[in-house]
Amino acid sequence: MPAPSGNGNAISDSDTRKPSDRLEGSLPNPFRTPNEGHTHVISPRRFAAVLASSLLLGLALPGAATAAPAKPAVKTAAAKTAAKTAAAKAAKAKAAQAAAAKAAAAKKAVTAKATTTAKTTTGTTAKVAATTTTVPTLASRLAGVKTAKSLNYYPSGAGWSKMWTNWDPAKIDADLAKADALGADNVRIIIFPSTFGWPRPWNGYQDRLATFVDTAAARGMTVKFTLFDWWNGYGEVANSTSWATTILKRYKDDKRVLSVELQNEFNPSDAAAVGWAKKMVPAMRSAFPTMPLTFSVDGQSGAPGMAKIKAALTASPLDYYDFHYYGNSERALAVIKNAQATVAPAPLVIGEVGLNTLQNTEGEQAAFLARVFEGAKAAGVQSVAPWTLNDFVQGAIPSSAVSRIPAQYSYGLYRVDGSAKPAAAVVKAGWTGTALPASLMDPSFESTVGLTPWRAYLPELGLAVKTQSMARTGKWSVSMTNTGKTSAGSPSYRVAPIAPVKSGQKWHGEVWARGNAATGTTQIALSWFDANDKWLGGASSTWLPVGTTGWTKLVVDGVAPAGSVSMQVHLKSGENKGTVWFDDALISAS
Repeated sequence: MPAPSGNGNAISDSDTRKPSDRLEGSLPNPFRTPNEGHTHVISPRRFAAVLASSLLLGLALPGAATAAPAKPAVKTAAAKTAAKTAAAKAAKAKAAQAAAAKAAAAKKAVTAKATTTAKTTTGTTAKVAATTTTVPTLASRLAGVKTAKSLNYYPSGAGWSKMWTNWDPAKIDADLAKADALGADNVRIIIFPSTFGWPRPWNGYQDRLATFVDTAAARGMTVKFTLFDWWNGYGEVANSTSWATTILKRYKDDKRVLSVELQNEFNPSDAAAVGWAKKMVPAMRSAFPTMPLTFSVDGQSGAPGMAKIKAALTASPLDYYDFHYYGNSERALAVIKNAQATVAPAPLVIGEVGLNTLQNTEGEQAAFLARVFEGAKAAGVQSVAPWTLNDFVQGAIPSSAVSRIPAQYSYGLYRVDGSAKPAAAVVKAGWTGTALPASLMDPSFESTVGLTPWRAYLPELGLAVKTQSMARTGKWSVSMTNTGKTSAGSPSYRVAPIAPVKSGQKWHGEVWARGNAATGTTQIALSWFDANDKWLGGASSTWLPVGTTGWTKLVVDGVAPAGSVSMQVHLKSGENKGTVWFDDALISAS
């Protein structure tokens, strides 16, 4: 969590940085298993055991079991004649089938674009865009990257490498149907060398990957590949090149595959990793010249981490940069613009962004994503990819450092029971260009506690609580009783706006308040902060009169000082021995 601001009034998103998915450590052998974060050598015995497991799964050698040959029967002359006749008919039928297939192939080759209706693996009907003969170019793929409505994906019951080992195509298709309904047109998937097989990928897992690409395409989605996750064999450049080439070669001219991230949350401070990257980028670019290549860094490294990658790869620059956003969402516009400036002139996409709902409310998650989508739009970044579609059930993440972080299970747009969180509607609005939900900011406090973006500030001096004891409109309001005040400020109920904050903006805030034997100071206030979360100034309304009053509108207007990148709205009441209620708040910028 970011450090508090100088005056103690700063609000920040809890657990704002998702820890790196890749397990830490750097040992000379290529695999880092998800068990305890340590590496191990794949011995011939271990390889045999894994191969045996893959055979049990039916992956490596389909059709291995064969029936014993039957003893040939004695044929009569009549039988021989009948057999010859049947053989002739079969040959004729086979020739007819071949001719029909050839005609169909010729027809397909001249068809520029076609759309058919096909049944999916779950029995639902989906529009399937027929694959065209158009060969993608680097420019066409990169254009798709920059505008992709992309989503990070694992099934709720099989995260990380378990997606491939616990393969469930029906579940995957059902999930992609949900993503399609939100407006997604691209899905990012992660490919693990230790799962797919090293140094040569096994055919069975490559077939599963191909099935995934087909399933996504049936939903009108392209796919982004991320390679070399949970892996640190940076000394094995030749094997790395061979492994990646084997995975990618069938997609070289397949426009359904949009781009390749060579490693998830790459560590640009690791000299061995950087040395590997300097060799892998030109090797992959030579083999796949029309495939956009990128790296990401973890949320903590941010723009400085991307600057290190850019400096290290000047001889073979990346085609675009993938920014993982887990910072404070209130200053999203400033953070994104800084990242853009860092990697310019290369384009930037937000390849991961999210907030967990274990340490934050679902209302806060929705507001977090809304701020990032709005900040990205203001910065001209068109591709924002939420992490992730689903929450994960216990046991879904392979045993690892990641699996032992409780928050990792609750970043989803959908709960484990399949129901949508409020964030799903926010993402749909961002992808479809429609208005954000009217209830997002909970202006009249009608949302349940877990669905509001408002938070209590300095609750030890007096807690703001939702109540039905008094309401101006609807059924609910917020009350504060018997509050205190210190040098840190007065207790309040606070929120940050969704719209990006800029220097010189005019802001307006208002709320209705009433008191019962109220004392002290009750008002609505605005506070502005810079990129380092330093308080720059504020504005406050007049005080609610003391004593017992009816509903009274409190109004505040102010201009964001120079250097402002975020703002908070506080409904505050300090040194109040009575009770006050707030209802029907309004915040706007001009």
